[in-house]
Amino acid sequence: MHILIIGGTRFMGPYILTDLLEAGHRVTLFHRGQSRLEPPAGVEEILGDRNKLMEYAEQLRRLQPDVVLDMMALTEQQAWQFMEVFAGFTGRAVVASSQDVYRSFGRVNGTEGGEVDPSPLTEDAPLRENLYPYRHFPNGDADYDKILVERVCMGRPELPGTILRLPAVYGPGDYQHRMFPYLKRMLDGRPSILLEESVAAWRWTQGYVENVADAITLAITDERASGRIYNVGEPFALSMAERVEQIARAANWQGQIITLPGERFPASMREEGNMAQHIVADSSRIRQELGYSERVDLAEAFRRTIVWESVNQPEKIDPATFDYAAEDKILADL
Repeated sequence: MHILIIGGTRFMGPYILTDLLEAGHRVTLFHRGQSRLEPPAGVEEILGDRNKLMEYAEQLRRLQPDVVLDMMALTEQQAWQFMEVFAGFTGRAVVASSQDVYRSFGRVNGTEGGEVDPSPLTEDAPLRENLYPYRHFPNGDADYDKILVERVCMGRPELPGTILRLPAVYGPGDYQHRMFPYLKRMLDGRPSILLEESVAAWRWTQGYVENVADAITLAITDERASGRIYNVGEPFALSMAERVEQIARAANWQGQIITLPGERFPASMREEGNMAQHIVADSSRIRQELGYSERVDLAEAFRRTIVWESVNQPEKIDPATFDYAAEDKILADL
């Protein structure tokens, strides 16, 4: 099978490439050439600008790939270009989406009103009613919306689509450094980590990078995925306190995790958002239909992540995020 990947040079991409090559598939990578990735032997490359995909239409169509994976469709316009280029020139499109399409996501960050949505969320759960979820955030992408991407990519009968709604992904290469705020405190020898009670109890479906890459590879190579939408993520959703406990085990940290009511924290240390709304996705569809399961177990996933995070810390660290004097004052008042 010949697979063309749009993007795929960061984080999950190298694992997907390795999976596909090991399975004997031919892979072509279309990317900007700005990453430090050295594609594995056998991968063909085309350098180009994802935002000007129509300019490369003739070259890409000549490839006649069996499946095209788009890891980079973030806006309606990007999705429209993608479908225009490949409709009628490839057998199937697989598109990486996000679980931020669900209404529950908007209720966490305050862009959606109403009561808390029940969990877990199946693929048929209500989607956000308000588009462009990051417009109200500083430096947010004003045109980003995976709901619009999904509508476009599932709307062309001549190019069957598969949508993968990805969770919060962690692991080596995580450019968001999701675990670092807790790990740094452990590496700095802090005796305690403080969590607001509401944050400690909050649950959000996550997925280890290699396991998520396996799910994407499975959707690319299994024709049964045609026309389907899948949630991807671990079959459980740890609370934030449980997640910090896993980090502590992996880092061999012996301190305490202390949960306190929000009013015990100064305003600068309180988490924003409606923590009563969990974002827990039901991933049973991809497990039942395609036989997906995790290859790397939870303990090993955390171990590999913490090893990487320990030696690949963020280039910029905001000192205000680690106000140990304020934390010590809270501890002293207990």
